[in-house]
Amino acid sequence: MKKIAVLGVGLVGKAIAIDLAKSFDVTSIDINPSNLEKLQKYSNIKTIIADLSDKDEFQDAVKDCDLIIGCLPGYMGFETVRQAILAGKNIIDISFFRQDPFELDELAKKNNVTVIVDAGVSPGMGNIILGYHNAKMKVNSYKCYGGGLPFKREWPYEYKAVFSPMDVLEEYIGSARYILHGEMVVREALSEAELKHFEPIGSLEAWNSDGLRTMLKTIKIPNMIEKTLRYPGTIEYIKVLRETGFFSDKEILVDGLQIRPIDVTAKLLFPVWELKKDEEDFTMMRVIIKGNENGKDKKYIYNLFDRYDRETETTSMARTTGYTCNSIANLFAKGMIKQKGICPPEFIGADEANYKFILNYLKERGVDYKITEE
Repeated sequence: MKKIAVLGVGLVGKAIAIDLAKSFDVTSIDINPSNLEKLQKYSNIKTIIADLSDKDEFQDAVKDCDLIIGCLPGYMGFETVRQAILAGKNIIDISFFRQDPFELDELAKKNNVTVIVDAGVSPGMGNIILGYHNAKMKVNSYKCYGGGLPFKREWPYEYKAVFSPMDVLEEYIGSARYILHGEMVVREALSEAELKHFEPIGSLEAWNSDGLRTMLKTIKIPNMIEKTLRYPGTIEYIKVLRETGFFSDKEILVDGLQIRPIDVTAKLLFPVWELKKDEEDFTMMRVIIKGNENGKDKKYIYNLFDRYDRETETTSMARTTGYTCNSIANLFAKGMIKQKGICPPEFIGADEANYKFILNYLKERGVDYKITEE
């Protein structure tokens, strides 16, 4: 395998392409020429302008590649994966789409392709970690806290979108599913808030988000939960916006025009949430796994604090998400992932060699998970 097509050149897609181009023949594809211009100085990356929402343009753009990396917004993710399958292409996808990827499992197997979904940091790396421990011990509890934030806290939002802004809004709208005492629990997003301390930042607000995703089907342990991290106070103002209807996708009549409130909200928020060139972000993640290993109670804690790379001008979210994705791409290129159909990250992490390769790949790039056990 030599040729990789990277779909989307946002903050994460750009970092993915630059890293992969050190070892592979990479082509980046985007509808926006200004996004592709960001890659001009990298002579080893080819670029194609294409509307990837158009089926014919999609098929033509990816026809020569061996592997697709999907870095498009969540609302395009499911159809992107479907089109990749129909093209007979293996795909590793990082988009956060609402649909169940296993709906495409039969189609992927029929076309003899591998589809790796949620291949980012959270979901993604958390799945890999749990997959590894679940194969080695009897796990009874999994907790994952994760979030990307700017170092500089600016009123009123104290937030910058370090991935697709529309995907951020999606986190605030839907429900959050988790497992408690062996039963699935469904709560509103932003519910059951708690303050957690994270060095070197301090207290962050954690709330229910729908990050377990494929693990709700693939891993049977009695307690699993995933929470998103923000600066304290975020929940209150987001709830005000949500309950007032600013995130509604139902059209309302305004001066004779039918408009969706969420479209207006997005138009207003996205410029404010844009991470400016001189602004630095960080990623915080903590995974806590409890269970029984070799007849003894064990607790494993993974802590990650990653920050913006000034030398390469790469955001932390792009590093932590993109390099996790690329580690999986390298495993696939080495023939270490053979499963056809839908292959979530927890399946990959269950193999100890894969787990160790991924952690080492990340560490070589400065993304270092600190592991403690009790």
